[in-house]
Amino acid sequence: MNPLNSGASRRGLLTAGLGLSATAAALPLAHSAQAAQSTPAKTSGAKGAGSGTVTTKDGTQIFYKDWGAGQPIVFHHGWPLSADDWDAQMLYFLSQGFRVIAHDRRGHGRSTQTATGNDMDTYADDVAALVAHLGLKNAVHIGHSTGGGEVARYVAKHGGNGRVAKAVLIGAVPPIMLKTAANPGGLPLEVFDGFRAALAANRAQFFRDIPSGPFYGFNRDGAKVSQGLIDNWWRQGMMGGAKAHYDCIKAFSETDFTEDLKTIDVPVLLMHGDDDQIVPIADSARLAITLLRKGTLKVYKGFPHGMASTHADVINPDLLAFIKS
Repeated sequence: MNPLNSGASRRGLLTAGLGLSATAAALPLAHSAQAAQSTPAKTSGAKGAGSGTVTTKDGTQIFYKDWGAGQPIVFHHGWPLSADDWDAQMLYFLSQGFRVIAHDRRGHGRSTQTATGNDMDTYADDVAALVAHLGLKNAVHIGHSTGGGEVARYVAKHGGNGRVAKAVLIGAVPPIMLKTAANPGGLPLEVFDGFRAALAANRAQFFRDIPSGPFYGFNRDGAKVSQGLIDNWWRQGMMGGAKAHYDCIKAFSETDFTEDLKTIDVPVLLMHGDDDQIVPIADSARLAITLLRKGTLKVYKGFPHGMASTHADVINPDLLAFIKS
């Protein structure tokens, strides 16, 4: 993110924005594993059944929505949300003649509130179980934030044999968020320790502070605040399990996707707002594009982390153009 020219300033802005200070807390809220069930797999052109669950090899129930017919688009949500975060995209692409699928990551939404397996390898294996269950081929996988990391790991690990046509990473965490010797521009560990402390102390309040502040850019001067988006973010977050959400902070911040990005051989679109306060663009998309074989980076001036919701009228047509290209 351009205004953040040092680790210290980036840490200060992010910490303040996430409600870890009294200033952010006082912001006004203005107006509005391959082994799945033995159920016969559907073909990729089949009509979606509505919703259901798939059981992974460790017994976790993964909830999913599956609507329409045509080329499948699979949506991967961010932390700590659910498939419902993709409503604007699901309805749009359904109207465009696509089959749209979105799942609740383990420990999130309506899926099992898991105590174990809350890591990127298992998340990717869960997606593979869902894909096998639905018999998907030639799918487009679209991931936001943590979901972008899930897409990168899934495509690199399981995306062969015609399963994946293209991928999109929106405000996504790859290559790696954490500051390390190899990634000096990343965020220090104490930032993510702060996330864990805030979640453990008062998850309900923490999940108010994030969407009312930096997630949608509602802490910016002149921002048009949507109470509905704030409330819906909180609703989705509180549906999930605290243990899984706590563990997922490590998964999205410390997982290194460098080799995944290098391995992916399908076209990948990176979409990122240059005012993303959650996943700053300088240490994410601008690095990820250098690692992809067939990558395209599209930067959105002034757009926030949650731009797929705040600016769906811009993001959806751009997604459609990439899918049809």
